[in-house]
Amino acid sequence: MLSLRLTRRFCSSSSSSSIATGVASTSLAESNQNEPALVKLKSERDPDKLFNLFKANATNHLVIENRFAFEDTVSRLAGARRFDFIEELLEHQKTLPQGRREGFIVRIIMLYGKAGMTKHALDTFYNMDSYGCKRTVKSFNAALKVLTLKPDLHSIHDFLLHVPSKYGVVMDAFSFNIAIKSVCDMGFLDKASLVMKEMENYGLKPDVVTYTTLISAFYKHDRYVVGNGLWNHMVLKGCRPNLTTFNVRIQFLVNRGRAWDANDLLMLMPKLQMEPDNVTYNMVIKGFFVAGFPEMAERVYTAMHGRGYKPNVKIYQTMIHYLCKAGKFDLGYTMCKDCMRKKWYPNLDTVGVLLDGLVKKGQVDQAKLIMELVHKRVPPFSSKQLLPLKSIL
Repeated sequence: MLSLRLTRRFCSSSSSSSIATGVASTSLAESNQNEPALVKLKSERDPDKLFNLFKANATNHLVIENRFAFEDTVSRLAGARRFDFIEELLEHQKTLPQGRREGFIVRIIMLYGKAGMTKHALDTFYNMDSYGCKRTVKSFNAALKVLTLKPDLHSIHDFLLHVPSKYGVVMDAFSFNIAIKSVCDMGFLDKASLVMKEMENYGLKPDVVTYTTLISAFYKHDRYVVGNGLWNHMVLKGCRPNLTTFNVRIQFLVNRGRAWDANDLLMLMPKLQMEPDNVTYNMVIKGFFVAGFPEMAERVYTAMHGRGYKPNVKIYQTMIHYLCKAGKFDLGYTMCKDCMRKKWYPNLDTVGVLLDGLVKKGQVDQAKLIMELVHKRVPPFSSKQLLPLKSIL
């Protein structure tokens, strides 16, 4: 506002108007010139034209700083297996001013990784000094993350063992958590536990992500004694479980048919100032249905409503599926109707069971209403998908 007042004070109104018009015209022209580049990149399907279009906009900040445009371009070039184009585009970006920003280089590393070009991603990290970019644990973690996309235990071990000292990087908890997750995913659970020990030797405390990752892995491999031990160790160390940790534990209990124990943990959560989410409720509801206690599943669903939660599509699907399986078609009908009126559509196999149950009970009108709602789906179900449902009616 100050600059505008100065302009008005020392210039005539006509010259002031000309300046304002000129600035507006320039801004509009730049906007019209830049916006189509993003639109063209999004719509272009020919790899050669896409490459040339991105190359022509290599210094266009609206394009380069647009994460979606950048990632989408590389993804589509990778899909076309034009890795030569990806290399040329990304290597050129490193030579530009943004190549001196670590955050930008982290993006380059991850883009190479997602394109399956692991060596290029690692070389980008190793050669950061050559284009004047400071290397910290952020870029180290990005390179480590890329290694885990195509996990190899030996490569990850070597990277953790030699790279930090060679490049002066101090690892953080995130570094160890990336490694632990990858080693768990490869099925080497005992080695993952050793990585946690190394984390402690490094002077870092395992956090809730560390413990949750390991607990989940041991539970999935049915090594529940170790998983329970890790839970107790976490609590003794003063590390507070988070929502994900509770959900991992509840999923384990449900999988072992311990629906009542899962429900006890669900009820304990609010007392520990930990609010369950839809995932928590869905697991406990399903657990009671599978264990043969449909009335308890309904009570949990009602209690969820009482606490102000609204069911999502997965809870609707679980309830409708198992209510029909238990022969409770009246409640299944009510929930299916509510679900589809919210534009959420259960699995058509479940709808088929519901229709069959309603027809056998003589509730044909209700069955027809369900079919009317099925026909309102956008996009519509195919004729082939609807054929089994029509045969019921």
